[in-house]
Amino acid sequence: MAEELQSLGDLGSALGTAAPENEAPVHVQKLDQFGRAYATGKRKDAVARVWIKPGTGKVTVNDKDFTVYFGRPVLRMIVQQPIVAANRSGQYDVVATVAGGGLSGQAGALRHGISKALTYYEPELRSILKKGGFLTRDDRVVERKKYGRAKARRSFQFSKR
Repeated sequence: MAEELQSLGDLGSALGTAAPENEAPVHVQKLDQFGRAYATGKRKDAVARVWIKPGTGKVTVNDKDFTVYFGRPVLRMIVQQPIVAANRSGQYDVVATVAGGGLSGQAGALRHGISKALTYYEPELRSILKKGGFLTRDDRVVERKKYGRAKARRSFQFSKR
């Protein structure tokens, strides 16, 4: 113990490893053996498993076209938001399986999964999707029912007699 260490940087240099100074994390491409990017998206009770690969822009949900699976135009718009924001319309085929919750939660879960899968396939899209808020998991869930209550917060009807 002949020399005194003044900071953690000195400790790193003494051990032979230099401490990284304010380096941003490097995001790398994550693909499976078939050249697809996989991600899981969640919203409420719905879970979407999403695979993305280069293609013609076909979106398949539970072995159906997404326009058939999501009948309402608002839900179809929600599903396409990350692809449109990244300016990648018609460039990727999306295959997804969704389970749990209702259609609205499933559309939100699919949007979250597509966004994550896009960042795994093209890491440079991360900043665009992050600014749009597509990578943040919406953690709002249904509040649990309490005892002595009709629902989570609603009381039973009051009766004087």
